[in-house]
Amino acid sequence: MNIRLYHPDSILENNTSLLSKEHTHYLVNVMRLQRGSNLNFFNKNGEWKSEIIFLNKDRVEVRFLKKIKEGKNLSKTEIAICLVKKHPMDIILQKATELGVSKIIPIVSERTEVKELNIDRAKKIVIEATEQSNQLVPPEISNVIKLKDFLKTFGETSKLLFADVNSKDILKTEDLKNSKSLCILIGPEGDFTPLERESILQNRAVKPFTLSRNILRSDTAVISAISLVNFINNSN
Repeated sequence: MNIRLYHPDSILENNTSLLSKEHTHYLVNVMRLQRGSNLNFFNKNGEWKSEIIFLNKDRVEVRFLKKIKEGKNLSKTEIAICLVKKHPMDIILQKATELGVSKIIPIVSERTEVKELNIDRAKKIVIEATEQSNQLVPPEISNVIKLKDFLKTFGETSKLLFADVNSKDILKTEDLKNSKSLCILIGPEGDFTPLERESILQNRAVKPFTLSRNILRSDTAVISAISLVNFINNSN
């Protein structure tokens, strides 16, 4: 089994590093590794094959042996999602990460029942999903923002892809061109209010599109929307 761990600090070949308490516990007590065991560490700059050179129950030191993967350009796809309850939100964080988004923006709208997100817990979920999905950079998680404030953040080079249950438009290749960032907007379980929907559609950066004839749960909508955007981008 190839163990991959996220190491946000700078990594230099042949340098050594003491691991965090969390990583130490994981390697010693969960994976039960020994001195001399190999594992990989990664961050936005790449991935390094590494070796444990010291290990006891509360201290692990590793040496970074060789760079085996170069860093990649970040995806320009982001997801803005109205907050939902804990379990579906966990799925959203995990699957959005696996599908390669660069940023997750939690939003509060009028029909959003959940008003807060545990950012520290969310970061752990996306880091773990990054480790498991063979990627290098966990998505950034923004602070919770109100919908009206979120809509003010779009410039001329950004595109807001609105998964609108009332739209009949299909997302096309030309809808994704000439934009530095693509942000997919997914509404709350009860959908946006008519006034909210009107304010979204008035935004100059918006492109409404349909995901399905059916009403989708938020977590299903997130997976479907990101997969659709990825498919269109990868087809060109």
